[in-house]
Amino acid sequence: MNQPDAELIAASLSGQTDAFGVLVVRYQNRLYNTLVHTLGSAEDAHDVAQDAFIRAFQKLSTFEGRCAFYSWLFRIAHHCAVNHRRRNWRSTASLDAAREQAGIEPADSSDFSRPDHDLEVSERQGMVRSALQKLPDEYRTILVLREIDGLNYEEIADAIDCPIGTVRSRIHRARLELRSKLQVMLKSS
Repeated sequence: MNQPDAELIAASLSGQTDAFGVLVVRYQNRLYNTLVHTLGSAEDAHDVAQDAFIRAFQKLSTFEGRCAFYSWLFRIAHHCAVNHRRRNWRSTASLDAAREQAGIEPADSSDFSRPDHDLEVSERQGMVRSALQKLPDEYRTILVLREIDGLNYEEIADAIDCPIGTVRSRIHRARLELRSKLQVMLKSS
């Protein structure tokens, strides 16, 4: 059942709530994974994703179809994440705590790699996650959407509701700031 999003939205609006369930299944993993990277916590990402889907269902009649459904959904999730951060602000005490909170572990467990490869990959991933969490929210979000979620500039502009030129400049500045933070971390290690 590969119905287009527009058909599922129309069916949902006509009272077929199971059609919205198909949209949830279609986008829940993608949204959750993006939120884990932007929020830095698997638990927070789960809460925000749930909240975003509830709000999307409640506001579905306002979806105009000028952008992709996922972009619209992410915009809602982004607002939910900002509100969630305000309510539950907490700092991460250490890299180990951040890794535990996010529930993310290195994926490279190949038997064919060098013995120290897994450790190096883990350290690099940890550094990137740590540096990413130190970026301002507007930079972290836009960088995750581009580099991790794979959205193009137009989709990002739709998702965060800003002009494409702003997206380009924020991505550029975010990359520079991330690079700078990583260089400082590498020098201190």
